[in-house]
Amino acid sequence: MLALLLALGSSLAYGCADFLGGLGARKAHVLRTVMIAAPASLAVELLLWPVLGASFSAGALGWGAASGVVSAAAFALLYRTLAIGPMNVLSPVTALVSAALPVGVGLLQGEHLGAAGLVGLPLALFAVVLVSAGHGAGAARPSRTALLLALGAGAAIALQLIFLHQAPSDSGVAPLIIGRAVSSTVTLAAAGLLYRKLGSERPAYAMSAAAGVLDSLANLMFLLAARSGDLTVVAVITALYPAGTVLLARGVLAERIHRGQLVGLGTAAVAVGLLALT
Repeated sequence: MLALLLALGSSLAYGCADFLGGLGARKAHVLRTVMIAAPASLAVELLLWPVLGASFSAGALGWGAASGVVSAAAFALLYRTLAIGPMNVLSPVTALVSAALPVGVGLLQGEHLGAAGLVGLPLALFAVVLVSAGHGAGAARPSRTALLLALGAGAAIALQLIFLHQAPSDSGVAPLIIGRAVSSTVTLAAAGLLYRKLGSERPAYAMSAAAGVLDSLANLMFLLAARSGDLTVVAVITALYPAGTVLLARGVLAERIHRGQLVGLGTAAVAVGLLALT
């Protein structure tokens, strides 16, 4: 039950962070948004260090650094994806990809899916087709570029979660601190190299920082959930985060949710629920 609650909390925080990050990336170049979000996330993890402790072993350093590299890619790809939109289609696509890879890794490491899980995984893949297909006249349809970015973002998020899960269970928040320090360094270096291409638009500072803080809290809850439960279950529960993004996009941006999308989102919810039963 603790792992389930932590995973649900992680999904809620991820969904809110993605919405804010996507909005921030609409106001300025995505790297300008990530330049604020990543250090804000690191600050939260440093504040948590005295509370939760940290053991900087070789395993924590290695897996934390690996998670940081893919985290930087995930930040940029995801925020760019959501900036292009529509959020209520691309966010579920990204989430289902980010869930499928950890499930595969969990199975390879000896975790077992029951009958419900064996039905849920292909159902989740079918849901990707439903939410990303055409939705009728006048509906917002994602471009090919946006879909490719969503798939790349999902893969990067999945690798980040997998790498965090591989870190020693007694390392505290060390993998998160190392990972965010690396991702912040990578982001700032990329921004420096591409400075002339970033444009003159000022980023949404508060929105970007809030996205970083929420992302940090989401990572923490995922790490704690994965340490107390199976990766296959925790990953798919965490993948519920598009619900928050979609609802915020509907309420704030008035993005339309069409019948096909509702069926796709409902199918995704059923698939995630079946996988969670395992």
